[in-house]
Amino acid sequence: MLEKDIEARLVEGIKRLGGVVYKFTSPGRRNVPDRICVLPGGRVVFVALKAPGKKPTAGQAREHQLLRDLGQQVDVCDCTLDVDLLLASLG
Repeated sequence: MLEKDIEARLVEGIKRLGGVVYKFTSPGRRNVPDRICVLPGGRVVFVALKAPGKKPTAGQAREHQLLRDLGQQVDVCDCTLDVDLLLASLG
C-alpha cells in the first residue's frame, strides 16, 4: 500500500462525513501536517500521512506537539486502519 492510497481513503471518508480536505503547505514553516480536514460544526483536524510503517520525523513531531499545545487535534495515519479509526472517531 502506498501513501497515496491512505490519502485517498482519508479524503473519501471525510467527504462522506460532509467535510472537505485541504492539502496543507506552509511556506516558511516546515514539518506541518499534510492535510487539514474541515468538518461540519466547526471541527478542524490536522492529519499527517505517512507511508506504511513510517513515523514522523523529529521536526514533524515537534510541529504536531505545538499544534496540540494550541488545542488542535493532530493525527498521524500510516495505514488504512488508522484512517478508519480516525473517521469512526469523527463520525
